[in-house]
Amino acid sequence: MKNKITIIIALFLVSIGVNAQIDRSKQPKPGPAPKISLENPKEFKLKNGLKVLVVENHKLPRVAFNLTMDRPPVVEGNKSGMSSLLGSMLGNGTTHIAKDEFNEEVDFLGARISFSSSGATARTLSKYSERIIELMADAAIYPLLTEEEFQKEKNKQIDGLKTMDKNVAAIAGRLGPALAYGLDHPYGEFMSKESLDNVTLTDVKGFYKDHFNPNNAYLVIVGDVDYKKIKKQVHKYFGKWESSNYKYPVIPTEKSNVSQTEIDLIDMPHAVQSNISLTNNVNRKISDSDYFAVLIANKILGGGFDSYLNMNLREAHGYTYGARSSVGVDKYTSSRFSAGASVRNEVTDSAIVQTLKEIDRIKKEPVEADALKNAKAKYVGDFVLSLENPSTIAYNALTVKVNDLPSDFYATYLKKINAVTAADVQRVANKYFKSENARFVVVGKGSDILENLEKTGIPVKYYDTYAKPVAKPNYDIAIPSDMNVQKVLNNYIKAIGGRAKLDKVNSVLIKAEAELQPGMMIQMEMKKTATNQFMQDLSMMGNSVSKQVLDGNTGYVVAQGQKKDMTPEEVKKVQAESSPFPEVNYLNQDVKLEKIEKVEGENTYKIEVSDELSVFYSVDSGLKLKETRTMGKTSQSIFYKEYKDVTGIKFPFRMTQTMGPRNIDFIIKEIKVNEGVSDADFK
Repeated sequence: MKNKITIIIALFLVSIGVNAQIDRSKQPKPGPAPKISLENPKEFKLKNGLKVLVVENHKLPRVAFNLTMDRPPVVEGNKSGMSSLLGSMLGNGTTHIAKDEFNEEVDFLGARISFSSSGATARTLSKYSERIIELMADAAIYPLLTEEEFQKEKNKQIDGLKTMDKNVAAIAGRLGPALAYGLDHPYGEFMSKESLDNVTLTDVKGFYKDHFNPNNAYLVIVGDVDYKKIKKQVHKYFGKWESSNYKYPVIPTEKSNVSQTEIDLIDMPHAVQSNISLTNNVNRKISDSDYFAVLIANKILGGGFDSYLNMNLREAHGYTYGARSSVGVDKYTSSRFSAGASVRNEVTDSAIVQTLKEIDRIKKEPVEADALKNAKAKYVGDFVLSLENPSTIAYNALTVKVNDLPSDFYATYLKKINAVTAADVQRVANKYFKSENARFVVVGKGSDILENLEKTGIPVKYYDTYAKPVAKPNYDIAIPSDMNVQKVLNNYIKAIGGRAKLDKVNSVLIKAEAELQPGMMIQMEMKKTATNQFMQDLSMMGNSVSKQVLDGNTGYVVAQGQKKDMTPEEVKKVQAESSPFPEVNYLNQDVKLEKIEKVEGENTYKIEVSDELSVFYSVDSGLKLKETRTMGKTSQSIFYKEYKDVTGIKFPFRMTQTMGPRNIDFIIKEIKVNEGVSDADFK
């Protein structure tokens, strides 16, 4: 025991001595810059043209395979979607192994194999590497391209396009390249239902034969392998792959940048946010001498949390959750500079002005020393961390090869990053951030944002969601002189069944479900009564995740297992919506008929129920089509569709709720009127 005490005292004294030598009033000096040591890959080439790079790394018993097609982009024209369909079909079995058997074996080995129309990746433990490379080669050389799988994948793509047509972010992602490059450029064209309908299985097989072949391909192998053994395996399994004689056509010339800054407005009447993106084409290659200066300039402008754009639009003004910028590189054609964010409708114009302000700032004002230092430090940290991922090593090795870069390109990467000066940043910002020749692609609710966009003084042009020019929309639709809020509400009540039937309803039970993501369902149960009782329960896999209960004048909320009583203000809000048919209550409230506004192409009467809630009723049918609720800086909408009769009253059987950039479709599974509800449900 005495010896133990002596040791403890000795350690205590040593610790005091160490602390005494540290001057905590001075910031510690930074350690030496990390030294990057990257092994050059060993290379060989098959007779069919497949080029193979191997990097041995025996630190962990795992292997990564990366198959990449190095080919120019091609125009798919009126059959746009061939490449996407091919990518979705590759890797789902082979002519030798059925789809289920193929997937089950990959899962059993704890591996991953994924394909696209431009390559494939695989990850596995090294002891299974030969079998995985065999499966990967079999799927690449002998894909199972059947009519059944083709039709299944085509239907999926078409369903996805239907969802995309209501998604502001997706439309913005489609329109930005289309307007920048032009619809006849491979980077500007996009899939549509019409183009997919034109594609046949023969087209997909033809695309595979012409474009998925070894003479265009690189195979990069990184991990716990023996070079001699893996070389034999590659020859054995990939040597059977036949090359192609396809001659790639000249890439169409992209559109020129605009002569002056313009706003290209795409009207999305249901949008609760605007997606703004400034874009201009740039000619930039990874081999350019100013490649590293552009990385740092973009990091400072919009490449991180403390960037110019994010600190302005998010932190200073609260317009958005995040603002970003990027500058692409491309071996074959031009790429794009872009900068933007998703912002609230009412600040769309202000966000555009502030975005231009920050781009102007980095072009005219030398970046401060601390900002430059921090940008470099973050790039260094990100780069060093990325080297822990085998896929990064594979990507780096491939990048050097396909771009004909010096073999020490990544070994000297940090040195070149740290050599960037403030003058370099300002120079490349003026070269690539062409805000004076850029288009602001704005996807949003035109009726809310156009008037203020015009006040910016920037010319506005108009396009539909397929990048076709259209005339300036007319949002000033006159309300008929004999129409008032009472008539709108009564028309709705009449359209769903009439006041006499609604007055006989004491309670309503509604059950619905929605798919949050493939295989993940959420269930909703809602109960309402005519006596200020309300209950809504959201659950997943049988477990409640959120619940609201109101029983007259008191209520509570349960979320993540925590129960909280409603405040008097919250009770009042829920009471307003607790009736099976709130419109009956609206007749006796101070609600306002604001204007006529389009909802998904249909004219509606917009009624302002409160500062937070607006409801939209079809001019033609009288039915309720939409509700929008504003909560602080965010808005959420619910779209009501597919009305069906239940006991003589019409109810919507599909409710689409916006959740930021996403739409969630609740499909009604059951509605009961005057049954299935008791007072116990509200306790």
